Amino acid sequence: MSNKKKIAAIAAVAAAVPVLAVGAASVTTAVMMRQNFQRGSYPERKRSTKYWYDPDYITKHPRLNVEFESCGNTLQGYIYGLEIEKPKALLVFAHGITTGHEMYINSLMWFVDQGYLVFSYDATGSCTSDGSGTVGLVQSALDLDNALKFAEQYERFEGLPVVLFGHSWGGYAVAAVQNFDHDIKAVCSVSGYADPLEMLKLGAEQNTKMPRFVKAMSPFIWGYNKATFRDHSDLNAVAGINRSGIPNLIVHGDQDHFVDYDKVSILSKQKQITNPNVEYYTLSGAFANHEDIWRSEDANVYLKEFRQHIAELTETFSGAELEKALDECYAEADRTVTNQVNVEMLRKIEAFYAKHLQTAENPTEQA
Repeated sequence: MSNKKKIAAIAAVAAAVPVLAVGAASVTTAVMMRQNFQRGSYPERKRSTKYWYDPDYITKHPRLNVEFESCGNTLQGYIYGLEIEKPKALLVFAHGITTGHEMYINSLMWFVDQGYLVFSYDATGSCTSDGSGTVGLVQSALDLDNALKFAEQYERFEGLPVVLFGHSWGGYAVAAVQNFDHDIKAVCSVSGYADPLEMLKLGAEQNTKMPRFVKAMSPFIWGYNKATFRDHSDLNAVAGINRSGIPNLIVHGDQDHFVDYDKVSILSKQKQITNPNVEYYTLSGAFANHEDIWRSEDANVYLKEFRQHIAELTETFSGAELEKALDECYAEADRTVTNQVNVEMLRKIEAFYAKHLQTAENPTEQA
């Protein structure tokens, strides 16, 4: 091979290396994202200490199943509170990622008992709804936008003022959906992240434990998010809150290290929030994390001891003996305790709704 040909071959290889590297990084990002956004599912019931609609609430609260379309998928919606003659409002609830709305059934039924008609649904790729996966962090806002479009055309909801309620993925959704045009009286976001890309990067750091790697992959993470959601890729919760002027209650636990309280939460962006109708509520204490905030202190103390006992069984037994011991342990769990809700938090939220529903009905009155 002549020197000219050798130089040309070397140049071709040198030019191909960055292209191959970019391609490999893009493929790696796509695989990583698909793994993170797989279908959400409910836990196995025999290994769960929680209440479910059926059999725990079905005799007291009738439920109506409806369907609506979102981004090419059919989502299953659920209406609770049909027995209420004159509902205070329609509460639309958006759940967190990896699961479905029934994981929050105790809190939703608490609001039904306070006189709210509740409309919830399983989001894209979650539990009873269609979709091969949950797609990404923006998807929850797009699903909520479509749920609200459905609600605005649904005869049973006609004339009812609307309030929004969401947690985590749904906590982001109820804020970000304010970038769209909907008639909403009040919003409560619990444990919501402010910016999907910021949350994606933090999640990648938490999963890989390699912040330098994540920093190097950031352009590809941005590219994946942009390619997936296009015009909505930068749908931001703070921008929605500021745009709408709607009353918002932002709730977050200061021990939340998943949607990190100090780094990515909506509550951490107070200096960027210009909407004058926003209130903030920080939960503190040993159980002020991402999940435990939904339960009472007694329930959390009980569950902490219960989990320790499960860990001891796992260390002591194996095989069929372990399966039998675990089945017995879950069967004996006191579900009247484990399903106690955080009444203090829910009362705070309901009082916020009530104040702004009253203001909306009587604009001249001061709350």
